[in-house]
Amino acid sequence: MELPFSEACERNKGPILEVLRKVFSKTETVLEIGSGTGQHAVHFSTHLPHLVWQPTELGENVAMLKSRIDFEGPGNLLPAKELDVLRIDWGLEETDAVFIANVFHIAPIDVMHSCFKGMSKCLKQVGTFCVYGPFRFGGEFTSPSNAQFDSSLKTNNPEWGIRDFEQLCQVAEEEGLAFQHNYSMPANNQLLIFKKHSQTGNLSLDSTQD
Repeated sequence: MELPFSEACERNKGPILEVLRKVFSKTETVLEIGSGTGQHAVHFSTHLPHLVWQPTELGENVAMLKSRIDFEGPGNLLPAKELDVLRIDWGLEETDAVFIANVFHIAPIDVMHSCFKGMSKCLKQVGTFCVYGPFRFGGEFTSPSNAQFDSSLKTNNPEWGIRDFEQLCQVAEEEGLAFQHNYSMPANNQLLIFKKHSQTGNLSLDSTQD
């Protein structure tokens, strides 16, 4: 059976998993936003069997996601659900954590705002949000290749582009999430960790290479 495949997912799933082993060590439920081909969902749920992993996608992409889950998914990987983050009511149960990868830079900025707003409602207290992808810091790209990537994104769609870390933190803070940690990842990507609580986070560029 030929399944949908992303080369980027295949490359980065290992390094991301090593961070999630630590970040999700005491987590029971995870909501993944924009699960795409399902490679991340299958890999993480397989290697983190203590989690119940909920994958989601936009309506037109659910069938693609479902094909991989049905074929490869372990018992702790739930059936794919439809989710449009622009909706006011997501209609989902509360969760301990939310994971999202490679979405914010290939979507209008409204998607990022709506994602934080909806997530703040479905995350349990002291819940965790993990976001993977390329980001700018202090208005600067982390590499020439990321600058070129940003230019190509905006050529395809002017509303797309690599987002600013500082803007992400501001939006998160407005929705009750505080920045906790920045893990540097391969190919000039980052894995940013936020926590839901009442205190303001420390917006330092604390970074760990994994």
